[in-house]
Amino acid sequence: MTHIKRFDHVGITVTDLDSVAAFFTDLGLQVQGRTFVEGEFLDTVTGILGGRTEILMLEVPGGDTTVELSSFVRPDAEVGTPDAMANVLGLRSIAFEVDDLPAIVADLEAKGYGLVGGMGEYENFWRMAYVRGPEGIIVALAQRIG
Repeated sequence: MTHIKRFDHVGITVTDLDSVAAFFTDLGLQVQGRTFVEGEFLDTVTGILGGRTEILMLEVPGGDTTVELSSFVRPDAEVGTPDAMANVLGLRSIAFEVDDLPAIVADLEAKGYGLVGGMGEYENFWRMAYVRGPEGIIVALAQRIG
């Protein structure tokens, strides 16, 4: 018996909410809303007393999954490992299916975002690449080719 009804969102903590949001909107996500959250709810859920965060929700067009970007006003953000590779424990990437991977990669490279490795193909079925976005976020972009 499963208790999960659906996949809802992925949350990413960032320092520069605007630049990370611009990266994701360049990929095609749409801003759903933006607000500040603080008080008993945030304190209880995060276990951080006196916290305040600005939340920006992005949605996948035509989908029901969202990306939550959170930038803490207080306490200050703690630096992670923005240059972590795929074998480092923890959440390493967020993935999207795309239509024209080479064009998207070229567009992102023109904006200063680089590939983590290269563009690979899996059994003539998927073409995929990892792009490192702002603050070290790895976005896996995959195009169905077979």
